Amino acid sequence: MQQWIFLSIAIVSEVIATTSLKASEGFSRLWPSLIVVIGYSIALCFLSLTLKTIPVGVVYAIWSGAGIALVALVAWIFLGQSLDLPAIMGLLLIVAGVAVLNIFSKTVSN
Repeated sequence: MQQWIFLSIAIVSEVIATTSLKASEGFSRLWPSLIVVIGYSIALCFLSLTLKTIPVGVVYAIWSGAGIALVALVAWIFLGQSLDLPAIMGLLLIVAGVAVLNIFSKTVSN
Protein backbone atom coordinates (compact mmCIF):
# COMPACT_ATOMS: atom_id res chain seq x y z
CA MET A 1 0.00 0.00 0.00
CA GLN A 2 2.89 2.33 0.78
CA GLN A 3 4.07 2.29 -2.86
CA TRP A 4 0.66 3.62 -3.97
CA ILE A 5 0.87 6.47 -1.48
CA PHE A 6 4.37 7.27 -2.79
CA LEU A 7 3.09 7.18 -6.37
CA SER A 8 0.15 9.44 -5.48
CA ILE A 9 2.51 11.95 -3.87
CA ALA A 10 4.72 11.84 -6.97
CA ILE A 11 1.74 12.46 -9.26
CA VAL A 12 0.31 15.34 -7.21
CA SER A 13 3.74 16.96 -6.86
CA GLU A 14 4.33 16.71 -10.59
CA VAL A 15 0.92 18.22 -11.36
CA ILE A 16 1.59 21.13 -9.00
CA ALA A 17 5.02 21.70 -10.56
CA THR A 18 3.74 21.48 -14.11
CA THR A 19 0.86 23.87 -13.55
CA SER A 20 3.22 26.30 -11.79
CA LEU A 21 5.40 26.48 -14.91
CA LYS A 22 2.99 28.92 -16.51
CA ALA A 23 3.08 31.23 -13.48
CA SER A 24 6.89 31.12 -13.40
CA GLU A 25 6.95 32.96 -16.75
CA GLY A 26 10.08 31.22 -17.99
CA PHE A 27 11.60 31.06 -14.49
CA SER A 28 11.57 34.86 -14.26
CA ARG A 29 9.32 34.90 -11.15
CA LEU A 30 10.87 33.60 -7.92
CA TRP A 31 8.03 31.93 -6.00
CA PRO A 32 6.39 30.06 -8.87
CA SER A 33 9.86 28.98 -10.01
CA LEU A 34 10.63 27.61 -6.55
CA ILE A 35 7.33 25.71 -6.58
CA VAL A 36 8.33 24.16 -9.91
CA VAL A 37 11.77 23.07 -8.69
CA ILE A 38 10.49 21.78 -5.34
CA GLY A 39 7.49 20.05 -6.93
CA TYR A 40 9.58 18.19 -9.49
CA SER A 41 12.16 17.28 -6.83
CA ILE A 42 9.49 15.78 -4.60
CA ALA A 43 7.88 14.02 -7.57
CA LEU A 44 11.12 12.38 -8.69
CA CYS A 45 12.06 11.39 -5.14
CA PHE A 46 8.74 9.64 -4.53
CA LEU A 47 8.74 8.18 -8.04
CA SER A 48 12.10 6.56 -7.31
CA LEU A 49 10.73 5.11 -4.05
CA THR A 50 7.79 3.65 -5.95
CA LEU A 51 10.15 1.95 -8.38
CA LYS A 52 11.50 -0.23 -5.58
CA THR A 53 8.34 -2.35 -5.68
CA ILE A 54 6.48 -1.67 -8.94
CA PRO A 55 8.01 -2.17 -12.43
CA VAL A 56 9.16 0.99 -14.19
CA GLY A 57 6.88 0.57 -17.22
CA VAL A 58 3.79 0.28 -15.04
CA VAL A 59 4.80 3.17 -12.77
CA TYR A 60 5.56 5.44 -15.69
CA ALA A 61 2.28 4.59 -17.44
CA ILE A 62 0.27 5.39 -14.32
CA TRP A 63 2.34 8.48 -13.44
CA SER A 64 2.19 10.00 -16.90
CA GLY A 65 -1.44 9.03 -17.59
CA ALA A 66 -2.76 10.36 -14.30
CA GLY A 67 -0.53 13.43 -14.64
CA ILE A 68 -1.85 14.24 -18.10
CA ALA A 69 -5.47 13.94 -17.00
CA LEU A 70 -4.96 15.95 -13.80
CA VAL A 71 -2.97 18.74 -15.48
CA ALA A 72 -5.70 19.06 -18.10
CA LEU A 73 -8.35 19.17 -15.37
CA VAL A 74 -6.44 21.76 -13.31
CA ALA A 75 -5.83 23.88 -16.42
CA TRP A 76 -9.54 23.72 -17.26
CA ILE A 77 -10.71 24.60 -13.73
CA PHE A 78 -8.09 27.12 -12.62
CA LEU A 79 -6.50 28.49 -15.80
CA GLY A 80 -9.63 28.76 -17.92
CA GLN A 81 -8.34 26.50 -20.68
CA SER A 82 -11.07 24.89 -22.71
CA LEU A 83 -11.49 21.20 -23.41
CA ASP A 84 -13.51 20.18 -26.45
CA LEU A 85 -15.24 16.82 -26.88
CA PRO A 86 -12.27 15.06 -28.58
CA ALA A 87 -9.96 16.26 -25.77
CA ILE A 88 -12.35 14.99 -23.11
CA MET A 89 -12.73 11.66 -24.91
CA GLY A 90 -8.96 11.30 -25.20
CA LEU A 91 -8.49 12.06 -21.50
CA LEU A 92 -11.17 9.51 -20.60
CA LEU A 93 -9.34 6.90 -22.68
CA ILE A 94 -6.12 7.66 -20.78
CA VAL A 95 -7.92 7.30 -17.44
CA ALA A 96 -9.52 4.06 -18.67
CA GLY A 97 -6.09 2.73 -19.67
CA VAL A 98 -4.68 3.49 -16.23
CA ALA A 99 -7.71 1.81 -14.62
CA VAL A 100 -7.32 -1.31 -16.78
CA LEU A 101 -3.64 -1.46 -15.89
CA ASN A 102 -4.39 -1.24 -12.17
CA ILE A 103 -7.40 -3.56 -12.09
CA PHE A 104 -6.45 -6.31 -14.52
CA SER A 105 -2.68 -6.41 -14.89
CA LYS A 106 -0.81 -8.97 -12.83
CA THR A 107 2.33 -6.90 -13.39
CA VAL A 108 1.05 -4.16 -11.05
CA SER A 109 0.80 -6.51 -8.05
CA ASN A 110 4.54 -7.28 -8.13
